[in-house]
Amino acid sequence: MKIIRAKILGFCAGVRRAVLAAEKALEQKAGQVYTLGPLIHNPVALNKLAERNLRILDDDKIQLLAPGDTVIIRAHGVPPETESEIREKGVNVVNATCPLVTKSQKTAGEYASKGYVIFFAGDKNHGEVVGIEGYARQGAKNCGRKLNFVLVKDVDELKSAIRELSEHNVLSSGSKIVLLSQTTFSIKMFDLLQTELKNSFPNAEVISSICPATHERQDSLVELCSKVEGVIVIGGKNSANTNRLFATAQKLCKKAVLIETPEEIPADFFALETVGITAGASTPDDTIAAVEKRLNLLYNEKL
Repeated sequence: MKIIRAKILGFCAGVRRAVLAAEKALEQKAGQVYTLGPLIHNPVALNKLAERNLRILDDDKIQLLAPGDTVIIRAHGVPPETESEIREKGVNVVNATCPLVTKSQKTAGEYASKGYVIFFAGDKNHGEVVGIEGYARQGAKNCGRKLNFVLVKDVDELKSAIRELSEHNVLSSGSKIVLLSQTTFSIKMFDLLQTELKNSFPNAEVISSICPATHERQDSLVELCSKVEGVIVIGGKNSANTNRLFATAQKLCKKAVLIETPEEIPADFFALETVGITAGASTPDDTIAAVEKRLNLLYNEKL
């Protein structure tokens, strides 16, 4: 069997930074170490950290923190009011928010403070989106403005939002409008949203904060699919960027599967002569290596 890895796969810089921050905090052994919500969207990586006594803290359990504990703000970030609540507990705070997300938080806050209607391309309830909306809310509040933060995931939602806001006189030809995005949002969909918004409001500002790691992995996958019989996408099934990789693999390859562990590899993949491997931005290096090892092992046993 020939196994071909995508040229770019696995941990992005932001995720690697967050995991290293967690590992360093665990080594110091000063109080209980928590992450506010899952550190990253990968169950395998989280289970390994949990074995070292890293605990996940839910928002409604912040009152249980004790002085001397450590709280890691995850790669997706948190709303500013949540961070303030944590710091008031007298704990050690490690901010592992991805630098690109931090930039998006500041951008959203600045535009909200200037009274812009913010259309935000993202996934509902995603941790990153919740945090960025929090910064927009703070920016509007600090300047005594009403927050207009509109989350959209596709063109239909954008059209509906424009129609509704126009009917309520929130939008007009002279409105200040900006389109922002989640760092893991689809570039193709963002371009469609941009075109639609510009058709209605030519003066609208557009700022893409989509992480290069997202489209680099997509581009690498497209190249990979032309060389293999089947593609294995490795990553958390609750990961937005991993699921987008899987969707692309399904379109471009006859056989495509999304797995979190080597044991989930379908039996029919062991009969293929060429298998491609890619992985989401939250997938650890050792998990990728374990999948490759299992493919080789069980393929050779069939010979």
